[in-house]
Amino acid sequence: MLRYKGYTGRVEYDDESKLLHGEVLDLRDVVTFQGRSVTEIQTAFRDSVDDYLAFCKERGDEPDRPFSGKLMVRLSPELHRRVHVRARHEGKSLNQWISERLEMAS
Repeated sequence: MLRYKGYTGRVEYDDESKLLHGEVLDLRDVVTFQGRSVTEIQTAFRDSVDDYLAFCKERGDEPDRPFSGKLMVRLSPELHRRVHVRARHEGKSLNQWISERLEMAS
């Protein structure tokens, strides 16, 4: 994984073309990059993020931003009750309890 200005890039190697291909993961738009070496792919990733931000500015669009840390989750009322009770039993807030479980799962 590559990181730049809060954005994350994923890179894969294509044996057929002998190129590294990447994609910026934090966006709804498709932003890709490629290179032949680690240095080239890192530079291409940063250039793609900068190009994306410049393109949005030029058009007057607000770019997709890296994640805020806020997540809306819809649960069944029964599951909501169970996790609330479990969090309270452990002396934690519901947000803290869910965050800890997601951290363990990732």
